Amino acid sequence: MKQSLTFIPTLRENPSDADVKSHRLLLRAGFIRQNASGIYSYLPLAKRVLTKIEQIVREEMEAINSVELLMPAMQAAELWQESGRWEAYGPELMRLKDRHDRDFALGATHEEVITTLVRDEIKSYKKLPLTLFQIQTKFRDEKRPRFGLLRGREFIMKDAYSFHASRESLDATYDDMYRAYSNIFTRLGLNFRAVIADAGSIGGKGTHEFMVLSDIGEDTIAYSDTSDYAANIEMAEVVVEYTTPDTPKNAIEKVATPDQKTIEQVSSFLNVDASNVIKSLVFNIDEELVIVLARGDHEINDIKLKNALGAQSVELAEDAAIKELLGCAPGSIGPVKLPLNVKVIADNAIKSICNGVAGANEDGFHLVNVNPERDFAIASYEDIRFIQEGDLSPDGQGIIKFAEGIEVGHIFKLGTTYSEKMNATYLDEQGKAKPFIMGCYGIGVSRILAAVAEQFQDDNGFIWPNQLAPYDVHLVSVNTKDEAQVQLAGELYGLLKSYRYDVLYDDRTERAGVKFADADLIGLPVRITVGKKASEGIVEVKFRTTGESAEWAKEEVFDRLNEYFQKN
Repeated sequence: MKQSLTFIPTLRENPSDADVKSHRLLLRAGFIRQNASGIYSYLPLAKRVLTKIEQIVREEMEAINSVELLMPAMQAAELWQESGRWEAYGPELMRLKDRHDRDFALGATHEEVITTLVRDEIKSYKKLPLTLFQIQTKFRDEKRPRFGLLRGREFIMKDAYSFHASRESLDATYDDMYRAYSNIFTRLGLNFRAVIADAGSIGGKGTHEFMVLSDIGEDTIAYSDTSDYAANIEMAEVVVEYTTPDTPKNAIEKVATPDQKTIEQVSSFLNVDASNVIKSLVFNIDEELVIVLARGDHEINDIKLKNALGAQSVELAEDAAIKELLGCAPGSIGPVKLPLNVKVIADNAIKSICNGVAGANEDGFHLVNVNPERDFAIASYEDIRFIQEGDLSPDGQGIIKFAEGIEVGHIFKLGTTYSEKMNATYLDEQGKAKPFIMGCYGIGVSRILAAVAEQFQDDNGFIWPNQLAPYDVHLVSVNTKDEAQVQLAGELYGLLKSYRYDVLYDDRTERAGVKFADADLIGLPVRITVGKKASEGIVEVKFRTTGESAEWAKEEVFDRLNEYFQKN
């Protein structure tokens, strides 16, 4: 492609509204342009990269017998009402009405559509297992779109759905998907980890996220320093064994703690370690107010809390509800002498507290020498705190460290979450109706573009890996008024294309400095410069990855270029 005929609007300066490297460079190098907050146009260079990402995804999906289809982006509200997600999904679901006042949603995901499709068409176990996938634009009304393509309101996604007659069949496909995803991200050249994760609003149990390690990642990964264990921090299990100390238990006392509300303030005021302070919070769990306890040096993990109790909704109670229940503000909550029928859930680490400190349920006062079980009852002990760096790895190998990651893929075992709600059944070998057992598997295609862009760059621009570069070669004619340069560049352009290289030919009437700066910004693997030695049939070749350059005679360009791409 001649650069004068394509659309690559590069920028010299960093855009003021771009917060991360990938966003800045994708804008500067002319890959994307913002249409509205969280909504982007993919310009020709970006589209070529996306096509290559999609091709790798398709190849790996088809290798495990997944079949591609395309479903509608506009979905009838009735489908979401069947699954119960029309209200439950929340404000991220983009809703609209047609001219007949019928409710629709722009597809944030496609569990409802695919379940209905298979429900209506597949009647027998003989057609199972079946895995279908699509690559399509999705829509989610993010409260805070940011980081360019990493958190948008419109994005490209590969979503796949599998249907089974047995759990064993689902497990086999899940394992196939796990390997396929690992292959995809390896082929893309990404530094990634597969981590244990939470299913969130999708539902189901059994799930992994695929995270690209990055300083700008929005998720924290807990990983072992000696094994391959990795989990989203929200799901990492704490395996520390806690026991009650043998220390004599002192009599409980109420002490004045004026204006001391936080753990830090209380522990400092009373000169006690935060690990011996009981943190008491009131949660609204499925419309029931519950007291939840953790040690003062730990943080309660609401995802773990929700999963431990099998709850549908978990959120901190409003101040007014706490005042009505306990008669105090949040900073004075404690587990002693609670109203009847108020349940207490405690993190396992509460077992280690002896003669601890807790709120007195009276503003300006705390209790000292508080002991679990003696002074208050606990309905159940659970693992409901966030894991911390330095904790033992859940697999027993090494200790936990933290890293930041960008989620680029997520696989789920849905089970019968949707098929039961939507009456999606097949007939088994005995002719009995059974709900489909389902799996769901997503990859953020446009997010991968941003993740790759974040990883492969330097101070001058992108350094695209060969398998994803929008073009293989950047051919630059330095002086378009020099007949020898124009002739040699045109000859090389034609020959390179005949050898099936993707070539971007900079034939523009721009200064050499502008052309070289744009070439570095765009970051193609090889730059061939036709300059002053064109009359001698000599060109300069520069490799973007290493920065090394050499002079080649035109007769050796193709052999040496082939050698380079075969090795890389």
